[in-house]
Amino acid sequence: MSEIRLVVQGDDLGMCRAVNEGIEQAFTDGILTQTSVMAPTPWFGEGAAMAKRQGIATGLHLTFTCEWDYLRWGPLSQAASLRDADGLFHRTVEAAAEGRAEDGIVEANAQIDRAQAAGLNLTYVDPHMGVSITPAYEAACERLGVKFMYDNINPHHEWDSPVIWLSLMSRRDRGAQLAAVLEQLGPGTHMVMAHPATDTEELRGLTPTDAQNYFWAQPTRIADLEALCAPEVRKVIESRNIELIAARDI
Repeated sequence: MSEIRLVVQGDDLGMCRAVNEGIEQAFTDGILTQTSVMAPTPWFGEGAAMAKRQGIATGLHLTFTCEWDYLRWGPLSQAASLRDADGLFHRTVEAAAEGRAEDGIVEANAQIDRAQAAGLNLTYVDPHMGVSITPAYEAACERLGVKFMYDNINPHHEWDSPVIWLSLMSRRDRGAQLAAVLEQLGPGTHMVMAHPATDTEELRGLTPTDAQNYFWAQPTRIADLEALCAPEVRKVIESRNIELIAARDI
């Protein structure tokens, strides 16, 4: 076993086809080791099938929000408190946090049921956009017998350095920036969080280009995919003998 171990996560599997394609490419051509699946989303079926076909480790991206203007999804359950005025999920974590704990737990179980029915083995739990209904994440972890990926819910994974938020690095030369961070990692187990996607009209059409959250659409996701597949990143992984693992390996 290497002294340096690295979990590389791609979020939002199932959100749209560009994300599914980006996660697959980041796994086959890059350093991605696991993906977080969103069971209520429109392209969940394709994403789940791809993850199974490729053998990508999956976790439950427990979803209580839908942030986009033009791509919308809602609860799998009938829980009224989880719905915005349009009947679908709230657009912000703050609004979602007003939902009833009981509704959140019911919805969490529905999302687990759908993922498992698609043949996925869920090996961790994490949140979409941020933690909102705490009891729901706790209930999901308890039911699955797994840990939360971040330290704001118990039980959770422990990392030997702060999480490396690839998506928040400058878009310019993001691969070089990631390589530089990996060069500095000490012994232990570390985590990279990313949002890879392919550059498509679908991705650019999620929300208006002047919307505040457009940053999380095409700009961030294309740069993340490029960084995860960058030759300089692979070079550091190999030269430092960094072991690429998933949460299921811990």
